[in-house]
Amino acid sequence: MNTEFARLQMVNQQVRGWNVYDEDVLTMLRELPREHFVPAGFESLAFADVAIPIGHGEHMMTPTLEGRLLQALGLRGNENVLEIGTGSGFMTACLARLAAHVTSIDIYADFVDSASAKLDDEGIGNVELLQMDGTRELPDGVFDAIAVTGSVQSFDPRFVEALGPGGRLFVVTGDSPAMQAKLIERTDDHDWQTVSLFETDLAPLVHGALPPQFSF
Repeated sequence: MNTEFARLQMVNQQVRGWNVYDEDVLTMLRELPREHFVPAGFESLAFADVAIPIGHGEHMMTPTLEGRLLQALGLRGNENVLEIGTGSGFMTACLARLAAHVTSIDIYADFVDSASAKLDDEGIGNVELLQMDGTRELPDGVFDAIAVTGSVQSFDPRFVEALGPGGRLFVVTGDSPAMQAKLIERTDDHDWQTVSLFETDLAPLVHGALPPQFSF
């Protein structure tokens, strides 16, 4: 398989075709070898718009959803980003290519270890990986952007409270198969605004089926 051509086709036909027009995002996706982050045996599906299984019942996001997430956050290279759900490490790598620093957390130690090795192989060093359950605790610090890579049944206000003023959060909420992808911006210390971006279906975070806490 000509991986460079397949990656180009993925970006031009699938990702751009789903209303992703941010050139920084598209260029990065053309250059970053997604095939290096899929599990062994799934290389032929690296550029298909399918959710690839990665273990523990978890899956990679589809390329189209990855593109929409990255475009929504609008990263320009100087942000401190939190990723909730490291998974394969591919989204971690994408965020790291577009931002100044990424802290990525995952409940599974083997995901953290595997992602660390893959990021090292790609020469990506502006990342801190932590084993942590994001539905129960978050790393210390204030973030400019947060990407939640699994859905949550009900919005957790701790996520937006971890943002600095002007910070942006991408999160998918609701119940399968009709979930809402949302962009939430913290407008000041005590307020934020929410935009519903599109309808999707995304596997939940472990313990992501939380009781209702806050609604938008």
